[in-house]
Amino acid sequence: MTSSLDQLSAGTLDWLGANLDHFDPYAAGAGTATHQQAAKAVLELALLRHCSTWTGGPHGERLGGATALLRKLWQRPEFPRLFDAHPPSAPAYGLAFAALAPDGIDDSVRRATLARLAPDFLSPAGKSPLKRMEIRFYADKAGASHTIEPYAGLVGQSPLVTLTAATPGDAAEGDAATGEAADGDTAPLTDSEGYSLTHAAFFLGDYGRTPTGLDGDALAHARELVRRMLDHCVGQDRWDLAAELVISQFILGLDPLRTPSGAAAVECLVRAQRSDGAIPGRSAALMASPSAPAGEFFRKAYHTTLVTALMTLVLSSGRPSWHRD
Repeated sequence: MTSSLDQLSAGTLDWLGANLDHFDPYAAGAGTATHQQAAKAVLELALLRHCSTWTGGPHGERLGGATALLRKLWQRPEFPRLFDAHPPSAPAYGLAFAALAPDGIDDSVRRATLARLAPDFLSPAGKSPLKRMEIRFYADKAGASHTIEPYAGLVGQSPLVTLTAATPGDAAEGDAATGEAADGDTAPLTDSEGYSLTHAAFFLGDYGRTPTGLDGDALAHARELVRRMLDHCVGQDRWDLAAELVISQFILGLDPLRTPSGAAAVECLVRAQRSDGAIPGRSAALMASPSAPAGEFFRKAYHTTLVTALMTLVLSSGRPSWHRD
């Protein structure tokens, strides 16, 4: 890893490890115990741990505490009940819970959670291509029976292929979702489109482990969309989406540290990182105040800090032989 990537990796992983009580819904005074996104935070931590098991490198020690916490939570029958507080997301959370279970645990809670999923949820009916990709991604990891079509049938319908970047003439009037004002810099994609782009790459490419199925003009189109959105995010200090887009560049067969946009994004995140290792929010516009109470700071900082840590793990994993610049 480069010194910048080393700094990001060590700092973010250490900060996450020092704040595990805020992830644990059952810890006394936990920052997420009454937070609406408690289950989501834990599942994101589980995804980080899952990816760390195949990326290699000296990450195990820094993630040891997280692994111990996840092993404990995955064996508590009451933990999956937290998903019921979010009815629209409950099936997806349950499937991810089953897919991201740590190895070597009593998996009776995992199996019971999987058994509660309705067959209709595991079918393609009424679901967008991106949602079908997500379900297939986690169902395959969970060993769940489903009727979602193969990725080969989904790749051409994915946002990586179907999205089209805005032109400079498409006036932007600011982004209410992020609290950012317009400054004449038209975003190539909306926020929701940007996240659809990155998530499609994650699901199709399993965070860099498998080919996406894109080639030729479709691959070039996806790379250009990612580049344009990444340049925009760096210019706007959109930290969480920038980290996701760097991961997407890697998945699309590039070495982000050798692309101008990827290298600029890494340096942007280094500038954003606090001395304690945290990335203090999704963007400069939405960052937590340094004087914010610990729970409030955690809620604003954990996601981007975790995504940045995931980015460093993916980039340090080495490029599979099928990757080509």
